Amino acid sequence: MGILSRASYVIRSKFNAILNRAEDPTETLDYSYEQMRDELQQVKQGIADLTTQKKRLEIQKRRLEENVEKHNEQAREAVQQDREDLARRALDKKKSKMNQIEDLEGQIAELQNTQDRLVDKKDELQNRIDEFRTKKETMKARYEAAEASTRVSEAMTGVGDEMEDVGRSIERAEERTEEMEARSQAMDELETTGAFDDALSDEDAIDRELEGGRTDREIDAELETLKAEFGKADADGADEESSAEADEAAAEADLEPSDEEVEAELEEIKQEENEGN
Repeated sequence: MGILSRASYVIRSKFNAILNRAEDPTETLDYSYEQMRDELQQVKQGIADLTTQKKRLEIQKRRLEENVEKHNEQAREAVQQDREDLARRALDKKKSKMNQIEDLEGQIAELQNTQDRLVDKKDELQNRIDEFRTKKETMKARYEAAEASTRVSEAMTGVGDEMEDVGRSIERAEERTEEMEARSQAMDELETTGAFDDALSDEDAIDRELEGGRTDREIDAELETLKAEFGKADADGADEESSAEADEAAAEADLEPSDEEVEAELEEIKQEENEGN
């Protein structure tokens, strides 16, 4: 097989495969059914045209038959008038019309035979169409059921084209997620080690450690100062609390009345009651 032949074979094979994938059997069956219906319609149209033509010949035949009867009457009347010449002419026309009628009868008979054959063909084609329609609907139902079953099976097993695309999408999403997680962890690690500070500052590692030591000493010194302040505040607070307690006791003592004051107050109350009585 030559190169061109092989290339042509490969192209035809691929083109045929594309057509097979694109072909929908249900649409093909419907198209075939419509084609058969069109053919049936053409047969019916042919029968109608043939019948019309036959009717025209039959009308023409009836007119000739009427002329034949007319020529018979003419011949009889011519004989009664002793006009043999007219009688011959009438009979001659009658003979001509009879020959035409005979030809028309032959044509009409031929058309009738053709019409009968077309009617038989139409009936046969109609039966075939009815049978094909039944098979078509059955095949469509079987195909749709098989297609639905195949889709369910592919969905369950994950081997269909759509499920394959879904699987690839999930894989790409997982890869992208892992990549982003790794990148985030790397950023955290770089931030912890101070790599970002190195990029944004002119200080080196020694400067940062010295700065950290100075900061620690300053914090320790400030802490000692705070401790000292809080220690003095506690002592002063204790003295103030003792003084406050002494003042409170004195105030309570001052508020408590003596026995003489109580007796005097009772006498005043008794006098007021007697005066009121």
